[in-house]
Amino acid sequence: MINKSEIFNLPNTITLARISVVPFLFFLLSSPGPFWSRVLAVLFVLAAITDFLDGYFARKCNMITTMGKFLDPLADKLIVNTAMILMIPIGRIDAWIVVIIIMRDLIVDGIRSIASSEGIYIQASILGKQKTLAQIFAVTALMIHYPFLGLDAHFVGTVILYVAFLLTIYSGLDYFVKFYQGAGKI
Repeated sequence: MINKSEIFNLPNTITLARISVVPFLFFLLSSPGPFWSRVLAVLFVLAAITDFLDGYFARKCNMITTMGKFLDPLADKLIVNTAMILMIPIGRIDAWIVVIIIMRDLIVDGIRSIASSEGIYIQASILGKQKTLAQIFAVTALMIHYPFLGLDAHFVGTVILYVAFLLTIYSGLDYFVKFYQGAGKI
């Protein structure tokens, strides 16, 4: 049985706060002018920073929990994927790239779940972390969208998104190879 202290410890509370950003994405992306686009980007960056904070506190304070292991990647996917989906109808991102990124996430989660049920632990790879970081930078720039600091934020975001896309494919293949190698040991 899971106790309340495992759910509501500091790292998990930070993660739950990060998930609470999702409704703001709906509201702010429905009126995407320059001011609200920047406000949204700041909110998104703050949510991304809390992703590092919850992991830091979990390790430093020895508060790594099963709930945290579930909530943290869920929060990442909810925030990034929701933002990408909501930017499709306002023309900031192409649907095909979002579909492939989400499909990869579902497949990797499925592979890791199957492996786990067989006693094989496939931990998050550095490629997966690089993919997430590239997605965060891309989504932030695409949220800003308008010229910012002398740069075409939309162009910058699109370039970074293609880098994230390549990392998405490469890291997905990496997880599949790890799963295949681990499955041979059963």
